[in-house]
Amino acid sequence: MSVGAKAISRERSFVHDAEKLLLGNGEVFHGETILAVTKALLQSGVSYVGGYPGAPVSHLMDVLADARDTVLKPYDIYFEQSASEAGAAALLATSISYPLRGAVTWKSIVGTNVASDALSNVASCGVVGGALVLVGEDYGEGASVIQERTHSMAMKSSIPLIDPRYDMQKIVDLTEQAFEMSEAGNLPVFMSLRIRACHMTGSFVCKENRPSATKTRNAPLLAGPDRRSIPLPPTSFTDEQAKIEQRLPAVRRFIRERGMNEHMAGAGHRFGVILQGGTYGVVMRALARLGLADGFGACEVPLLVLNVIHPLVPEEITDFLAGKDSVLVVEEGHPALIENQVRAFAQEAGLSCRVYGKDTIPTTGEYIAGVVRAGLAAYLAAAAPKDIVAPALARNAAIAGNVQAARARAAAQPLPPRPPSFCTGCPERPIFTALKLIMRERGHLHISLDIGCSTFAALAPLNVGNTVVGYGLSLASGGPIAAALNQPTIAVMGDGAFWHNGLTSGAVNAQWQGMDAVLIVLENGYASATGQQHVPSTGASPIGQPSQVSIEKTLRGIGVSWIRRVDSYDLTETMAGLRAALDQRGPNLRVVISGNECMLAKKRRERLAAPKAAAPERRERYGVDAEVCTGDHSCIRLNGCPSLTLKPTQDPLKDGPTAHVDNSCAACDLCGEVAQAAQLCPSFYKAEGLVNPGPVRRLAARLNDRLLVWMGAS
Repeated sequence: MSVGAKAISRERSFVHDAEKLLLGNGEVFHGETILAVTKALLQSGVSYVGGYPGAPVSHLMDVLADARDTVLKPYDIYFEQSASEAGAAALLATSISYPLRGAVTWKSIVGTNVASDALSNVASCGVVGGALVLVGEDYGEGASVIQERTHSMAMKSSIPLIDPRYDMQKIVDLTEQAFEMSEAGNLPVFMSLRIRACHMTGSFVCKENRPSATKTRNAPLLAGPDRRSIPLPPTSFTDEQAKIEQRLPAVRRFIRERGMNEHMAGAGHRFGVILQGGTYGVVMRALARLGLADGFGACEVPLLVLNVIHPLVPEEITDFLAGKDSVLVVEEGHPALIENQVRAFAQEAGLSCRVYGKDTIPTTGEYIAGVVRAGLAAYLAAAAPKDIVAPALARNAAIAGNVQAARARAAAQPLPPRPPSFCTGCPERPIFTALKLIMRERGHLHISLDIGCSTFAALAPLNVGNTVVGYGLSLASGGPIAAALNQPTIAVMGDGAFWHNGLTSGAVNAQWQGMDAVLIVLENGYASATGQQHVPSTGASPIGQPSQVSIEKTLRGIGVSWIRRVDSYDLTETMAGLRAALDQRGPNLRVVISGNECMLAKKRRERLAAPKAAAPERRERYGVDAEVCTGDHSCIRLNGCPSLTLKPTQDPLKDGPTAHVDNSCAACDLCGEVAQAAQLCPSFYKAEGLVNPGPVRRLAARLNDRLLVWMGAS
């Protein structure tokens, strides 16, 4: 499939946001933090920006893609939406040899894992131009990925890690200082931005954007390669020594000289809190609930806010510990990397200050306000003078009682579960309906899923799919299992996963190894799970230039000969294609491609293409005849569309709710297809309506209404 580049570029426009990137010295920026960070990159004079889209940093990529003529060209900035996080990290090699500043971005630890090889080499070689990695940290109950942190990766590779306090001016200042710190220590720098930080709105006073340092602007670029930048022995050994003995100490000096971490003295008590910058907001909220802080940042409890959590500066820690009987370390996640270092610093300095941490606040999980408030109260009860904290403990007891009562009331009327699901009319859902029907015929099939929208198939009501181990790795993960079960390796991946890693690790490997495998590619045209960003097969580049790389031609280029395209909305055709692929046993890869466009993107594009005048428009939707519906609900178990739901029955002879299709129906035809293919009850019907009818149609409708009234009366 191919969608015109012109239509795509107009479909989701960020031009208005891009205009904020041009604000000058003294002007005030208002907006989201992730856009403010983008402005800070320009104020720092970046020469290149790359990355792979993912929450919560996708907006940075989206805005720059729409700012080609207003920002990228005038400031000589190279921009790309990289093929993967590894490709984005590889861009940092530019800063190894040349005094060019650059930034790359991706989603959380999963992106950092993919990029780890390049990051390790960049950190080992060192940089001469500032290199910044913006990581959209996705940790906690609302996260969509595995629960790990970037902190351990930063420590492993000796990469400084900034975890900024949630203040927009502070985040902008730290972004600019990150480039200076990178150049001071000749190391790339991580900046971790949590979801709440990225979507926080606020303001800051802007500076002028700095043109990038490029050859056209007479930058002092090196004349030739530097062999010290190649990580081969003995250079790799001396690089390791330099990181520990020279670069990290230089970073520590920079942190202290610039005051990147913040000491808030409070009321000078002999107890205090050491916290990550990213937890500052929730700690202050908890202290305010306990009556020890106000809403304007004034706090009675001494605080050491670590905006840089790696490397820690021992002198800053010991200075804060001196004169205190105890401190609480508020550190989100496991293991307790900061807490353990604080204990080591205290022991080395001979301080008797007791360190509380994971023994007081939960070891795992996101530090939301209630969790931190309870942990702070427990610490104060154990370590602070009773006359000082008695009112705080009384407040905490009252709050805890109210929370417990509210939970008891909620338990009496629990909310129904609402797992993530495919969008209404999604072209990927019918594929899993077809697989579920085939398994009803043939028995269990082990199906390897991938990262992306298709992962929702593993949840109710479809319950299709067994494993997910990484982006683009579904086909690579199934070989041993298929051999054990004596069935073909079956893998499903979207087109984003295919281009990210599925082509090389999956399709090429399967063809090379002679695997008995079936690959189902859901080519919906976009990286849909991250916001309909472009992929190589979309039909246009991220900046809207016509460009398309064909999945089918690529597969044929590596020797795959069995390829069949199906219309996923045609369930009979889809099931026939899947059956044929499963029956064609042997040492060869068979590929089934579903090529229907993402429904969200399609609807946006159609609305833009629709005429502005109120012309007659025919619309369709499905419905359920409540009198015919038996209440079996097989339709829901085989479909799972959000528009297909339940409503109370009006029939006293039925003891349960009936199926119902609400007004969000996109008329994708899957309901009718399922009813036919699965031989369900014939309660579904398809209705057609006319919006903005002409005068003749209006007259005919009035006559029909009167005729029906007359017939009913007679």
